[in-house]
Amino acid sequence: MQVVAIVVSLAITAVAVALAAKAITQMVHVVRMGGPTRGTRTDNKGARWKNMLVETIGHTRMLQWHWIGIMHWFVFAGFILLSSMVAAAYFQLFDAHAVLPIIGHWVVYQWVADLFSWLTLIGIVYLIVVRQRNKPNQLGRKSRFFGSTFWQAYFVEAVILSVVVCGFLLRGLEYALFSHDDPAEASFVHFPGTFWLGELFSGMSSDALETTIYAVAMVKIVISMTWLITISLNITMGVAWHRFTAWFNIWFKRESTGRTALGGLQPIYIKGEPLDLEKMEDLEEEDFSKLGVGAVEDFSWKGILDFTTCTECGRCQSQCPAWNTDKPLSPKLLVMGLREHAYAKSPYVLAGEDGREGLPEDVVKEAERPLIGDESMYGVIDPDVLWSCTNCGACVQQCPVDIEHVDHIVDMRRYQVLVESNFPTELNNIFKGLERKGNPWGMSPKNRMDWAKDLPFEVKQVGVDIEDLDEVDWLFWVGCAGAYEDRAKKTTQAVAELLDTAGVSFAVLGDGETCTGDPARRAGNEIVFAQLAMQNAEVFKETKVKKVVSTCAHCFNTLKNEYAEFGVELEVVHHTQLLNRLVREGRLTPVAPAAGSVGGKTITYHDPCFLGRHNQVYEAPRELLNVIPNAELKEMPRNSERSFCCGAGGARMWMEETLGERINLNRTQEAIDTGADQIAVGCPFCRVMLADGLTAKQADGAAREEVEVLDVAQLLLAGVKRKADGTGATEAGPDATAADAGMAATATAVLERPEGQGAELDAPEAGTPAENAAIAEESDVPVDDEGHGDPKA
Repeated sequence: MQVVAIVVSLAITAVAVALAAKAITQMVHVVRMGGPTRGTRTDNKGARWKNMLVETIGHTRMLQWHWIGIMHWFVFAGFILLSSMVAAAYFQLFDAHAVLPIIGHWVVYQWVADLFSWLTLIGIVYLIVVRQRNKPNQLGRKSRFFGSTFWQAYFVEAVILSVVVCGFLLRGLEYALFSHDDPAEASFVHFPGTFWLGELFSGMSSDALETTIYAVAMVKIVISMTWLITISLNITMGVAWHRFTAWFNIWFKRESTGRTALGGLQPIYIKGEPLDLEKMEDLEEEDFSKLGVGAVEDFSWKGILDFTTCTECGRCQSQCPAWNTDKPLSPKLLVMGLREHAYAKSPYVLAGEDGREGLPEDVVKEAERPLIGDESMYGVIDPDVLWSCTNCGACVQQCPVDIEHVDHIVDMRRYQVLVESNFPTELNNIFKGLERKGNPWGMSPKNRMDWAKDLPFEVKQVGVDIEDLDEVDWLFWVGCAGAYEDRAKKTTQAVAELLDTAGVSFAVLGDGETCTGDPARRAGNEIVFAQLAMQNAEVFKETKVKKVVSTCAHCFNTLKNEYAEFGVELEVVHHTQLLNRLVREGRLTPVAPAAGSVGGKTITYHDPCFLGRHNQVYEAPRELLNVIPNAELKEMPRNSERSFCCGAGGARMWMEETLGERINLNRTQEAIDTGADQIAVGCPFCRVMLADGLTAKQADGAAREEVEVLDVAQLLLAGVKRKADGTGATEAGPDATAADAGMAATATAVLERPEGQGAELDAPEAGTPAENAAIAEESDVPVDDEGHGDPKA
């Protein structure tokens, strides 16, 4: 038996190692088939190493889904540790008594080995159960595994389970064998988790135990090498290969700080340099084909590494607003499709023009496929998939291996817009409006100040009332929606009134302001974006802009994260952040309604994607809502990092939604289901979408008529105005009711709480522990084991 075990084990190992070497070489060639990355991916190496170790060993992104993350960590750690036990099996082929050199008899190693064997067993069984409970044939599109390659997942799970079982058997057999030879080595101390198993073999002779060890060691090696052979023959098997590629993918992520690839988009790079409109006439004809991604080899090598690393876990798919409203876009299936296409086309690309004769017909056919095209064109990605994306970033935020989905989608849009001129017809109007009038609605710039006409105070305008921004503290960036859209104008007016009430000096650019370019860039029209950004950058430099406050989450994101490309460094805050600081400083004080007025209201808050996920601003708007007197904040099941999109991002605000359920209706229904009287928002895009959704729901009788959608600033202004009008007490004095006193105390405690993440503003120190103890800590919305935000899902 020993001879057979040695021959079989060494033979299959030789085959496996040879095939693995070939597969790895092929994988490296395919990844290098991509072009250069935009910007460096090797800066700040210390931070990159630190982040990689934190994300991999610490499993920080996996732990967004708590129990699944914990169980996956058990399997991850077990995979690393139990690999040493596979190595030990090779020694046991030649000597049944053998253990690993140096550490084999070390009691610490033996305890750790037994512990992680059990943890791995628990973890893999748990994950198997999760997969079985979420099978697509039972849940359809609601399963995050819909579209995943199930045989590969089953194979990997079976291998891990089998290797763990073999490990237990070997440990038990070792215990029984050592009991014959050296009873001191066969004790609870050396076999803490497997001694009882060894007792089951205690009646076997030494020869029988040795023979069984040879057989089990061979089986363990055969199973392990079969796994290696299988993944080597299936190089796109992400559910297995991610164990190796994830380390590199995380190390080379876009931001060395560890931040996900959200916030700003990266510019188009031509010959290693960002696209410069002033030098476009110097570009060669072939350079224009690099305006975006028109073929899979046009992706950067990091993009192809992204596709290679996809684990098919479906977390991105489960959170995607397009997929959850029955649209064809699944971030997971998009990445899987690009991965399969990249590896199928790679022989054609890597062969070069001179080496393509004689290539297999299927390779040539794959090379001829258009990257974007419907079924009739045999395209890799359907146009409906590409244009369904709202750029909300849920996929990027959820991905445990840092795949940069949004960047890849926008790159493909860029090519379609700039090279192919193939994009949804609705975008024609916004492109024309942006180019001719500086706003997506095509409204006259002369009307940008109409929102300020009815205010009881003068709004200073740069170039009219003041020469430059050195004369005031803040530039109030109104934005296109805030200037032209009737509902958004009310938010603009509310913020202006609050700033004036607080004594904050500010000014606006008026007709000197033009769109930041967000709709153009997110739709793929990088040239129009650059034109608008350059125009705004020149105005900023001329008027000495340093500090900007914006009511639009999209403007906030663009100014904060993308305008540095154009030579301007700005301190940009969202209006909820600035207002929150003013409330903390006591410059704004909301008060309760007068005694005898209607009872309190319930408010639910919708997180704008470009404020929350893209910029991590979650606490400031909530703190403001928590200090509004006589109001209770009630969260929707999907909130904060898992908030559901309103449907307006990615230029979808100006595009018809003809596929599946309307995203804004889905989100509005969730808000209505909380029973809230008011739906609070922090972005004009969100306000338009949710207000339209609410109107539709009220028309259908699915929502109460008194429910309304308001910006956080409007809710705050109502309370502040009560103080100014003298209709409410400003503090809990002797004439105040007990309820007023309680609200005043709660407001004081909340205001003294340290500002939350993403605030980026200086704030007074927190209150005393006793005061802070009075604040109810916001609890996370419970999620089930599959990570769905709704505990009833």
